Amino acid sequence: MSPKTVPDNDALLDAPEHVLSTLEQDGSRRWLRPRLSTGKWWHRRRIVAYLLMVVFVAIPHLRIGGKPVILLDIAARKFTIFGKTFLPTDTMLLALLMLTVFVSIVLITAIAGRAWCGWACPQTVYMEFLFRPIDRLFEGTKGKGGKAKHQLSFAMQILRFAVYAVLCGFLAHTFLAYFVGTDRLAQWVRSSPIEHPVAFVVMAATLGLMLFDFMFFREQLCLIACPYGRFQSVMLDQQSMIVAYDPGRGEPRKKGRHTASDGAGDCVDCNQCVVVCPTGIDIRNGLQMECINCTQCIDACDDVMEKVGSPKGLIRYGSQDSIAGKAKKLIRARTIIYPVILLALMSGLVYAISTKSGFDARIIRKSGAPFTVYPDGTVSNEFRVRLVNRTSDTQIYSVTPDDSEEITIEVLDEDKLQLKADQSVLVPVHVKFKSSLTRGNGHKIVSATIKDQSNNVREVEFSLLGPGS
Repeated sequence: MSPKTVPDNDALLDAPEHVLSTLEQDGSRRWLRPRLSTGKWWHRRRIVAYLLMVVFVAIPHLRIGGKPVILLDIAARKFTIFGKTFLPTDTMLLALLMLTVFVSIVLITAIAGRAWCGWACPQTVYMEFLFRPIDRLFEGTKGKGGKAKHQLSFAMQILRFAVYAVLCGFLAHTFLAYFVGTDRLAQWVRSSPIEHPVAFVVMAATLGLMLFDFMFFREQLCLIACPYGRFQSVMLDQQSMIVAYDPGRGEPRKKGRHTASDGAGDCVDCNQCVVVCPTGIDIRNGLQMECINCTQCIDACDDVMEKVGSPKGLIRYGSQDSIAGKAKKLIRARTIIYPVILLALMSGLVYAISTKSGFDARIIRKSGAPFTVYPDGTVSNEFRVRLVNRTSDTQIYSVTPDDSEEITIEVLDEDKLQLKADQSVLVPVHVKFKSSLTRGNGHKIVSATIKDQSNNVREVEFSLLGPGS
């Protein structure tokens, strides 16, 4: 048998210069150190970013009606949003809330492109306006960015890691406050981790993931892990606003800033739009999944255009149609259908929340014999009443049958009628009535009123079973 033939390396296809913007031709990591272009768009983004940082830290401490603005207590299966507490049984409310958020993101994307990614995503906000400035401070490129002026010594690397660890630790604790509340978190911080090992492990894992992300993974989270960029092809249309290069004006490119030649475009091929990009792409190659609409290329290009005496806007916010010279269409299928759906969802959500009582009450029939007949001709049914106190105060409840029906309701454990805030219990009740009430078809629908101390009232219905005809 003849030996296997090894193909000649010359017959293999050469890889492109960058398979990904963060990979070199040989497959090694291409570390991005984008230069900083401090134009008008960067100043606007910086203001938004710092405001969002303050909001992120402040939200767990804010209260509405004594309840946190946002508290996602997974362990207790309670979700407080804008002072309203949702429970796992609130399937419709939770579904409406999630659909409202989803459709809002789709609508914003259809109109303003990836505005979320470049302006509000926590990954972009903290990476570009907190951690990259720290890198530039240590690398001697403060306010400029780009390649480091000097290699960091081991001691400086340890110091930078310590700064990262402190900041990520603060962010990890703030993140944890969204799930356990600030009061419980403050108690845990002052006590030993042995007293709350699960929470400590969660916080430590969050800290580790943040350090991994902001120190190593960085822009690869947007390029590899985040699905949003891959969804943009179905959420954008030709009229959606994006950061785009105008090839009709820029091509063919001039070779050198000051070269003037007949028929040449405004692009001087300075490559500044590439060196400032935090994801390492060339915006001149058209709409790309990796573009996060951070507008750094706009600021860099406008600065170059001003220096060479050409009009600004070679790279600008615009739709694909506007770049191609077509008319702008604000009214189109997406801008009509999405707002209508969003309005319907928000209306349903507001109505469901506004009509929600201060407590929930649901009747559950006990298993076993459907009814019991006594010698005196009376009949009894056994039920359990599921009560959920949605107020922030302790409440005592009363159960009163409808006056129009000859029934009596006996609560078998009256202590369970006192509920603490957000408490849920099953209250056993014994319902007695005359056998004549069900004569004819064997059942009868009756109602009862449940009331708390805050005058919240719920009408509930019992389906009584008894002897038929």
